[in-house]
Amino acid sequence: MPRSNRCRAAGACALALVLSLSLTATALAKGTQASLRVVGKGGKILTEQTLKTGTTSIKTSRKADCFGAGSGGSGASVSVRGATALGLLAQAAKKTASLQPLLVTDAFDFGLGICGVGGSTVHGKASWYLKVDHKGSQVSGDATKLRPGDEVLWDLAPSYPYPNELSLEAPKAASAGVPFVVHVVSYDEKGKRKPVAGATVTGASAPTAADGSATVTVMGPTLLRATHGKEIPSAGVCVGGACSSGS
Repeated sequence: MPRSNRCRAAGACALALVLSLSLTATALAKGTQASLRVVGKGGKILTEQTLKTGTTSIKTSRKADCFGAGSGGSGASVSVRGATALGLLAQAAKKTASLQPLLVTDAFDFGLGICGVGGSTVHGKASWYLKVDHKGSQVSGDATKLRPGDEVLWDLAPSYPYPNELSLEAPKAASAGVPFVVHVVSYDEKGKRKPVAGATVTGASAPTAADGSATVTVMGPTLLRATHGKEIPSAGVCVGGACSSGS
């Protein structure tokens, strides 16, 4: 190949590399938007929020020793590349007091392990259960890749088998004093859904019927939630206007 052609080819390759790196940097800067819900000990809702995530630095902790002697973290910061379920949690924890401290260990080969989130810590047979779009993840949180719009749930499950996850289906619009119908369903680890009878719903006149339905009346903006025994509480659903943090 003539020298001038080689130079042009090399220049084209260099330009392509620069463009590729630029596009990658832009994508990482924009991040992947996903919703995050964290349920701690006793079904306590630690956070429900939507945020963007990408490559994240996570500081491990020597206090993350809930898996036994020698299982504490090194104390070093570990980079988790791309948009992941653990990265989403770590980014939220940096600005959300209810998620602090985040106790993560790097003592294992399979990936980073979570001991504690916001004071809810693994003890005995308990473990942090991860679901994405209502399905249980089969890999560690730092290996669970996210796509835009994914719904991520972290729950401190008391033991295995893991509890089902509740979901509340309600209309966004509601008039004060006018009854409306909601439905409660549950999702198992594989994402299979079924109606839930006997669930309690905020503002409902009675527990849900066999088809998961209940009649609700609100007098203003209200954050509805469904609970049922030891199952994972549903995400909050705001009806009747914009809900405040205390709704």
